[in-house]
Amino acid sequence: MKKTILILALLFMTMSYSQEQKQVPMVNVSGEGKIKVAPDQVLISISLETKGTKAEDVKKENDKKIDAIMKFIKKSNIAKEDFQTQRVSLNPNFDYAKKKYNYVATQSVQILLKDLSKYDGLMEGLVNEGINRIDNVEFKSSKMKELESDARKLAIKEAKSKAEDFVSVLGQKVGKAILISDNSQSYNPRPVMYAMKSMVMDESAPRETLAIGEIEITANVSVSFVLE
Repeated sequence: MKKTILILALLFMTMSYSQEQKQVPMVNVSGEGKIKVAPDQVLISISLETKGTKAEDVKKENDKKIDAIMKFIKKSNIAKEDFQTQRVSLNPNFDYAKKKYNYVATQSVQILLKDLSKYDGLMEGLVNEGINRIDNVEFKSSKMKELESDARKLAIKEAKSKAEDFVSVLGQKVGKAILISDNSQSYNPRPVMYAMKSMVMDESAPRETLAIGEIEITANVSVSFVLE
């Protein structure tokens, strides 16, 4: 009997506690923080693709060309930690028209360029050395951590401002935050505006193939505030 009474008492206390928790007045809001900044770095992903009828010859030719590309990158004063091979592949490809196999060798390299003024010269040199594919050009900032932190702070400020707007007509005040959720998605910021023009142009004119624009760092949060 005592055990039953104890269980009932615990259940009653648990239910009472749950009811008290549910009765806490709260306001749930979201906030967004955005920071725009001109990038000072660019991450370039390039590939060299070689095709042929013999796997061994295709691989040798691809290796020879990629060796020249790596040497050019080093001559361009790119630090060794700022470039690396991303992917190496050698695949058979069946030609249904000729009813035989040919082979495709591909090597991909990623370069972090920390001086945007060198972009045109680097890209032109890479093309001259044999690269035949530009997979991606991604703008970055060397201060990304600080910018992300600033964006989160702006998001929290916006959330609190919203909460204060909601309760301003109710005669209440916004109290402590009891729950904060980070809803930001992990992504690499894209430039608001950028363009790559053709490398075929008037040789007498200055080369300007990149309009870097700005990148945008965004943070999104959800916050639950107690109402006082």
